[in-house]
Amino acid sequence: MRLFVAIELPEAVQDRLAQVQGDLGVGRLVPLENLHVTLAFLDHQDTPTATALHEALAGIQLPGFDLRISGLDVFDRRAPKLVFAGVEKTAPLVALRDKVRAAAQSVDIDLRRERFRPHVTLARFRRSMPEQDLDRVGMFLEAHGDLTIPAFAVKGFALYRSILHEDGAIYDRLAGYPLLQPDTK
Repeated sequence: MRLFVAIELPEAVQDRLAQVQGDLGVGRLVPLENLHVTLAFLDHQDTPTATALHEALAGIQLPGFDLRISGLDVFDRRAPKLVFAGVEKTAPLVALRDKVRAAAQSVDIDLRRERFRPHVTLARFRRSMPEQDLDRVGMFLEAHGDLTIPAFAVKGFALYRSILHEDGAIYDRLAGYPLLQPDTK
């Protein structure tokens, strides 16, 4: 199974991002239901490892927190691979990512070392883009680059299986893990 751990987005945030996506006009848009913030990509894992990972993730005890989406950008400006909405890198978000990575490593999942740049992928691009498509991406970023979405409460995270198809990936939510919430008495 090809697995990853992510934060799900509330419907209102998904809807706002879908509105912005509609103005791009180039690339393969990520379907609304696939919009998320990746905490760890775990690559291919067998069922026993996935089961052990589930148990390790279930043991994470951190408080919920607020998250804000701010700005749009691309990875690799000369040959963009994707356009994304930025996610503010806060201490609680980094703490959650670190706990998720530690849980994966505790069950012998070998993770790539990479800089954490939290984001929501909005569209993916082919390896080479015609000049007019590059221009469209530039105009899109100029028009929407200052996107800000009000903060939303992160109440949990989830383990997903990614099933690759020629039309794009299908994400299957395998399990959810709640974060600690303050008592509301």
